[in-house]
Parts: sequence; structure tokens; C-alpha cells
Amino acid sequence: MIHGLMWFPLLAIFIVLAWAGWNEYQKVETYRVWATGADRAKYDIRAALIQKNQTLIWGTPSRSGILSQKTLPLSGIDAVNVRVDGVSISTADSPPSKGSTITLELIGRDQKACKIPFTDVDLAMQWAKALKQDTNTL
Repeated sequence: MIHGLMWFPLLAIFIVLAWAGWNEYQKVETYRVWATGADRAKYDIRAALIQKNQTLIWGTPSRSGILSQKTLPLSGIDAVNVRVDGVSISTADSPPSKGSTITLELIGRDQKACKIPFTDVDLAMQWAKALKQDTNTL
């Protein structure tokens, strides 16, 4: 009986890990369906972001879909910045390798800033460069 009691916590940990994996798989599958037909797409645990034609759409991924969706036309963007731990990073500079808060900041014509969270600095820099190029060609 003592051996059964020793294995019980491992069984509980296995069940929790299996549920967490299934939960994340469901989020990725709903994102995959949502991002179908997008010109450019990004998914991580903090936000999902797609570019369809000349519109950006982003929100928070969940099993039931992308929550709190926001849209912004590329023509409404005046400036694109990447912020790492609150400090604006130029796309020409070499970015830091890590940061605790990474955001892609889109400043609109009305001077209102939309912030899209990222988990990877390099990916945020790639999106910033691509969006700057797209907004310059409009």
C-alpha cells in the first residue's frame, strides 16, 4: 500500500500535464483555423496577430477562439515601435536577446497607441520592419 501512495502524486502530475498539453493544443488549433488566409500570422501565449490585406487583427488566444479581437487598418498607422521593458528599440539597432515585457506599439493617426504583446524580441523586430515597409508603400 505504501508503494501506491508514493506513485499517486506522480499520477496526479501526469494528469495535470496531460490536461495542460491538451489545452494548449486546442488553442493552437483554434488559432490555425482563425489565421487561415492571412498574409502574415503570429501566435504565442500572450497574443495572436494576423495581417489580412491591409488590416491587422489581434487578440488573446483561448480554446474557444481569439478573445478581445481588435482591428487596425495599416493606413491608420503613423509609427511602429518595439518596446522591451518599456524602452523603445530602433529596428536599426541590435535588439536585446531577452526582456520581461516585449510589445509592438502601433501609433495611429489619432495618436492613440495600440500595444500587442510578444514573447520573442526578434519576432517583434521582424513584424516592426515588415509593418514599416507596408505602411511606407501605402
